[in-house]
Amino acid sequence: MTTPLNSSTLSPRREFWLLLTLAGIQFTHILDFMIMMPLGPQLRQVFGISDTQFGLLVSAYTFSAGASGLAAAFYVDRFGRKKLLLILYSLFALATLACGLAPTYESLMAARVAAGVFGGVLSALSQTIVGDVIPQERRGQAMGVVMSAFSISTVAGVPLGLFLAAHFNWHVPFLAIAAFSGVLVILAWQTLPKMRDHLKAARKISPLTNLLDTVKNQDHQKALLFTFLMMFVGFVVIPYITLYTTSNGGLSISVLPYIYLCGGIATLLTARAIGRATDARGKVPMFRTLALLAIIPVLGLTISAPTGLYGIFAITTLFFVFMSGRMIPGMAIVTSACNPPQRGTFMALNSAAQSLGMSAAAFLGGLIISRDAQGLVLNYWASGLVGVAASLVSYWLVGKLRLDWNTPANPS
Repeated sequence: MTTPLNSSTLSPRREFWLLLTLAGIQFTHILDFMIMMPLGPQLRQVFGISDTQFGLLVSAYTFSAGASGLAAAFYVDRFGRKKLLLILYSLFALATLACGLAPTYESLMAARVAAGVFGGVLSALSQTIVGDVIPQERRGQAMGVVMSAFSISTVAGVPLGLFLAAHFNWHVPFLAIAAFSGVLVILAWQTLPKMRDHLKAARKISPLTNLLDTVKNQDHQKALLFTFLMMFVGFVVIPYITLYTTSNGGLSISVLPYIYLCGGIATLLTARAIGRATDARGKVPMFRTLALLAIIPVLGLTISAPTGLYGIFAITTLFFVFMSGRMIPGMAIVTSACNPPQRGTFMALNSAAQSLGMSAAAFLGGLIISRDAQGLVLNYWASGLVGVAASLVSYWLVGKLRLDWNTPANPS
């Protein structure tokens, strides 16, 4: 049995509350990012901004989160996990509160940048804590609990946020997220163990040396590429789902929320089962199975227009199930594919690799597709083929990752 770093044994009850708290933290910072997109019409009207300015408002979070992930690689292993999480999450809550109170476009932009800076590291830090505290043989199920936050934010968070915005104003969703984050700060203070064992190794070398050692490790390089590919597969297609299904599939704007609702419910129902199967079957076999299954909806979505409303709903639901499902064994693999004393630095770099994968995929997808004179999307199927190729490469690469750091690396 593998003993995790910082192995202060937690009772099953405390472990449950720990995972629930981390899932709540994931929920709030994912929702904070997702809620911006459907608030676009209100924000454009209130501030009198263009589509380009609104796009900058949305992307400000992603860009600052990516930069924050790179910066965090210098300091994340220099602090206790609990202390760092409480500081960053408290600052994230304050930044989200500032979003809700912002009176102008410029002040909202500044608040979004701050939310990205503090929130961008939270996902990596939460996954690091899972890797530190939860034994490897139960890490798949634990990751399934934490990553179910994405499904919950899609199913409940976004619709509730839109309801609050419609019945009050756009400020209220951000104020509600900030208030909930304040509650979770208290819960995190009570449930998280200190997790300071990694500091013994960190004090022996400078932050720059630690970062360079982490980056130069070939096992880490493979794992970071694996993360990049996991994100790339989905985001070469995801940003253009709305455009394609409305232009080519004939769906009305009012129907689109139900695509995400159905997909979110399905992923919520399957996440725990996938987590248990990951622990039972093994992380690598489960990831490979889901990576192959994901090829069907990735390609099917890009040619789904002739299938009509119900066909598109079926394909998009499968897309969300397999896209999010493969992330459960995938992230359990990633947290195991790094040298434990360097896990914090590695996961900060991994967060930057996620942002880079999403940005590169969305940019390439935008270059591939085009519009004809009638406004129909062309070459979306080619984006799907690129996603399929990335999925097949990740299928191969996962077998090259080193997951057991208790044994010497294979010299070959």
